[in-house]
Amino acid sequence: MVVVASTQAPIPLFIGYDPRERAATAVLIDSLVQHSSLPLAITPIVTPQLEALGVFQRERDPKQATAFSFTRFLVPYLMGYRGWAIFMDCDMLCRGDIAELWAERDDRYAVQCVQHEHNPSEAVKFLGEPQSPYPKKNWSSLMLLNCERCTALTPDYVNTASGLELHRFHWLAGDQEIGALEDRWNHLVDVQDPARAQGASLLHWTLGGPWFREQAFMGGALAAEWYRARDDAMRLWD
Repeated sequence: MVVVASTQAPIPLFIGYDPRERAATAVLIDSLVQHSSLPLAITPIVTPQLEALGVFQRERDPKQATAFSFTRFLVPYLMGYRGWAIFMDCDMLCRGDIAELWAERDDRYAVQCVQHEHNPSEAVKFLGEPQSPYPKKNWSSLMLLNCERCTALTPDYVNTASGLELHRFHWLAGDQEIGALEDRWNHLVDVQDPARAQGASLLHWTLGGPWFREQAFMGGALAAEWYRARDDAMRLWD
């Protein structure tokens, strides 16, 4: 057997997991793998598993829309506060090479994300879940995390801090620790101008996507693209 040595470790990529969005998670993982030029180490963040380990121990917040609203902030802990990692919500579809996002890592920052100006007018989103407006809305849905600089995100802090403290990055020394990523890495479907979706590398159905029966056509042509990706992942090859 020939063993090929490599200095390129797999990209550590964590996906927020909600049991109601299993189909979305499966299609996202396949789209990431199909487009990546580098190996990926993909870990769904499953809340009951973290609870069984005693790492996550907080009651569900009535304003919490997904099972991973808070657990996403445990990624630096799960990485042992070493190196970099990517976190993304499960309600996404990857069109580009995630290695290009990985190459954007910048040691000047603790976190890098797409810095949306999203001020939702609706009170609810998918399945009647609450839509909570706050500054930096959706910034934490896709993050490049410099784990060595995220040591404030201990399990104790994640279990007790408010949602606003976590999602508004109050655990950092200031906004100077947050670097901006190109908009193409987190396009908000049916929130941002549809024309901007053309060059997007990651589509994000933040209001709910076509894996929900009630939102089968969310995004129009983009919903059809999601169905094609799903069907391609399920295709039986000869």
